[in-house]
Amino acid sequence: MNRFLHKKTILIFLLLMMAPFSGLLSAQEESFQKIMKRLQTDGFDAEKLQSLYAKPEVQFDPQTVSRFFMHSESRVDYSKFLSEPAIQQAKWYLFRHMNELESAENRLGVDKEVITAILLVETRLGNYLGDSSILNTLSSLAALQDNPGLQAQVWNAMPVERRISESLFNEKVSKRSKWAYDELKSLLRYASKEGIDPVSIRGSYAGALGIAQFMPSNILTYGIDGDGDGHVDLFVHSDAIASVANYLKQYGWKKGIDDGKAREVIFHYNHSQPYVDTILKVAQRLKG
Repeated sequence: MNRFLHKKTILIFLLLMMAPFSGLLSAQEESFQKIMKRLQTDGFDAEKLQSLYAKPEVQFDPQTVSRFFMHSESRVDYSKFLSEPAIQQAKWYLFRHMNELESAENRLGVDKEVITAILLVETRLGNYLGDSSILNTLSSLAALQDNPGLQAQVWNAMPVERRISESLFNEKVSKRSKWAYDELKSLLRYASKEGIDPVSIRGSYAGALGIAQFMPSNILTYGIDGDGDGHVDLFVHSDAIASVANYLKQYGWKKGIDDGKAREVIFHYNHSQPYVDTILKVAQRLKG
């Protein structure tokens, strides 16, 4: 065979072999291209964004995002947090972290039992933190805006029996993609401020993180340093405890607060009446 034709044959073979992988990379880059441009417009460094979104761990994640659209508060079983084993676990937590809890109560006026109840319901006192990439979740949700192709991937990732109606799905996409973009900006700002690689931050499929399950914007607004090390790290108990107390205080919690006002304040943490009822019942059991 002619040497030139032999080389040409090899070249064509290599190109054909590489074609599927090039398409995959292009699709991955395309998923977040608009997001990266928006972030640049909002003041984030273009070079750092390119480096971040080029990492193999950073991917569009329709499976995790689909769970966000299937969540139903009515399906949450709050009764398990009122079981005797759960209450005993919370009492043990009170004992182990009494110094941090009393410090937060004295400093911010929020009952230590209420703080403990919230941490119990949110993450079983730090035992269930979630293992989803917060960066992937928020980037994927944000990327859905005005992108029917990505929306279709999320729709198809939902089991047929768990799918919401198309109209409700479209409504949620419109609202939640804008919300997720704002949370994504907060995540990047928080990570930069604390010197954390955003790729390393794990949490719930809804984008919340840490023992207190704060969204990134809430960390920036209400997160405080509980142990005096100069950092806000909600994966550290002292910081999580202080931050929950600060959150409730900023929404109006005061020492000796009445039941009606307490309900209003806790409702800000999670817009669910069963959640509020459970927090107050657990706190009462801890005081008893």
